Amino acid sequence: MEQNAKIMVVDDDAEIREVIRILLESEGCEIVEAENGAKAVEMMNDSIDLIIMDVMMPGLSGVHACEAIRQNYLTPVLFLTAKSTDTDKVIGFSAGGDDYLVKPFSYTELLSRVKALLRRCYQYTGTAKPAAKVLYIHDLQIDLDKQQVLKGDTEIDLTEIEYQILVLLASNRQKVFSVQNIYESVWNEPYFSSSNNTVTVHIRNLRRKLEPDLKESKYIQNVWGRGYRVV
Repeated sequence: MEQNAKIMVVDDDAEIREVIRILLESEGCEIVEAENGAKAVEMMNDSIDLIIMDVMMPGLSGVHACEAIRQNYLTPVLFLTAKSTDTDKVIGFSAGGDDYLVKPFSYTELLSRVKALLRRCYQYTGTAKPAAKVLYIHDLQIDLDKQQVLKGDTEIDLTEIEYQILVLLASNRQKVFSVQNIYESVWNEPYFSSSNNTVTVHIRNLRRKLEPDLKESKYIQNVWGRGYRVV
């Protein structure tokens, strides 16, 4: 996911907006919200990289809001709808929509659609945003250019493997990585059952250097039976 992507979420259901916001913020995106189509048209500007818009909303519908936005912007629009007929899709695409996702949808499917639309948009316009140079986890600062980790004003001395594990987790906050995910991503080698202990030892050493109290994980959380994540 593009770390600095700015996405507008438009839905009259506050709970749906919140779920999408939490999901996409965990992927490094900046989220702005609009509770209806009219508000979306009012808030629209050149800084928005993608719009996720519900079709059925009181007042100005998502279709009509998309038509209004299309008069001035080419920003990709992903429609969310409870309707799945071909006619509904044609109406959405005719209004200027770029993709169509039927409710209820899985988080995985939403993320894949968002990533694909952003990738196509950036490739077409040549406006890909630079990746974040510094990652933050509470009071922990990870400088990607200097490959330096600071806790407050104190530099934390990490091995190369420990650093790569931390960057992997910090770049995908809230995402749970299995031991296999971590091994194949950091070591770039096929995972075998014997690799499990290797990852576990490095995670343990990394947490000892970062955590003030290993009983209360402030930075790296062990998700029982699934893996690890940065919270």
